[in-house]
Amino acid sequence: MPGLTAIVPTLDEAENIAECLARLQIADELLVVDSFSSDGTAEIAARHGARVLQHEYTSPSAQKNWALAQASQEWVLFVDADERLTDELAAQVRAVVDGPAAHDGYEVRRRNFFLGREIRRCGWQNDWVLRLFRRSRGRYRERQIHERVEVNGSVGRLSGCLLHYSYRSLDDYWRKLRRYADWSALEARKGGRTISPLYMMVHPPLRFLRAYLLQGGFLDGAPGVVVSLLTAVYAAAKDTRLWELQHQPATADAETT
Repeated sequence: MPGLTAIVPTLDEAENIAECLARLQIADELLVVDSFSSDGTAEIAARHGARVLQHEYTSPSAQKNWALAQASQEWVLFVDADERLTDELAAQVRAVVDGPAAHDGYEVRRRNFFLGREIRRCGWQNDWVLRLFRRSRGRYRERQIHERVEVNGSVGRLSGCLLHYSYRSLDDYWRKLRRYADWSALEARKGGRTISPLYMMVHPPLRFLRAYLLQGGFLDGAPGVVVSLLTAVYAAAKDTRLWELQHQPATADAETT
């Protein structure tokens, strides 16, 4: 019978990893791929029954593809340390593994929380992620950000939800914003995209209006205002970083003349 390996990539997730692994006891193997954490993440994971491997982090897709090769079971379930399986989803995942499964991969819907409050709108309400699939049928496409697994076969959906506690504080958000904005700009630049000053002026306000008005952020109260504003801030950070990248060659040429 095929089994299930639950894979959790980590970097300094001591605050999250124990609770995450506690919700993954349905797996036949718990595999934590750590990027040399300095806060005791690996030791906590080992105490909770995980097989812990250390691997240098270069990108989300590269890390996950490396982790795939280390799994011992046919089915794999990728979960971030700040995510939790609900009882309903855990039962559905186990039912798929114990099969026969109708598909080779399955998407699940994430319920996203910000500063302890569930955000039901702001564009966060339709967050489907493909996390459960046959190891022999899936591989992550090489990208710097927004990595997505490509499954060679059919993909279905599970009705159970994955709880995502994305940011526990604003300090946590600011740390991640810079990293994600940088990755997104690098990916865009690699694809040949350019940006104009006019776009940089209008894009962030439009992102706010989209999240707050068109995607219903105003119905989430004060947290909806904050999330919509931070969506605009992220857009501005990404755009200005892309602008910087596209002007670096010209700057370098000028300095050498």
